[in-house]
Amino acid sequence: MSEDPEIAKIMQKKLDAMINQKPEPKIEPGIIDLNSSNFDQIISAETPTLVDFWAEWCGPCKSMHPIFESLEKQYPKIKFARVNVDQNQNISMKFSVQSIPTFIMFKSGQIIDKMMGAVGAPGIHMICKKHSN
Repeated sequence: MSEDPEIAKIMQKKLDAMINQKPEPKIEPGIIDLNSSNFDQIISAETPTLVDFWAEWCGPCKSMHPIFESLEKQYPKIKFARVNVDQNQNISMKFSVQSIPTFIMFKSGQIIDKMMGAVGAPGIHMICKKHSN
């Protein structure tokens, strides 16, 4: 290590910057957990993003999770994400999500499709095929 106080100051500044650096939101692969800090950035992408609005206590939501996860692997041109409505009420209110599960397809920040209920694999396939061109 250098004894130069100026170099020591620069090194400390760089170390502090590295420690305080915020991690990048997880984009690929896998399902992205959305919240108020990454929601707008993720749905604003040109890539279509299918968002599952769900809650821990919701039985139909839980039944859709494995289907959602398996279909995420089949549609590489679509991002899959989820929003826990209990932890992110501001997001669900903004998009008028009144029943769950609700699936909303976004592209460039705009809603391009929406499905409500436990639509099963056929419903997710339908919305994904429609927007994966």
